[in-house]
Amino acid sequence: METKEIVFKAIENAGKPLKGGEIAEITGIDKKEIDKMIKKLVTEGKINSPVRCFYAPVK
Repeated sequence: METKEIVFKAIENAGKPLKGGEIAEITGIDKKEIDKMIKKLVTEGKINSPVRCFYAPVK
């Protein structure tokens, strides 16, 4: 599975908005890589930021 998909699944399955560091802990992926994937997912419209620095899937 691609890193971006892993990050999206972690956010989707959490059931609550997550910080980048929390996503890194869940997935075991480096936080810098998580930050890159978050930017891509936001640009694609798959996730948004309901509160600053927290990310959740778009409903």
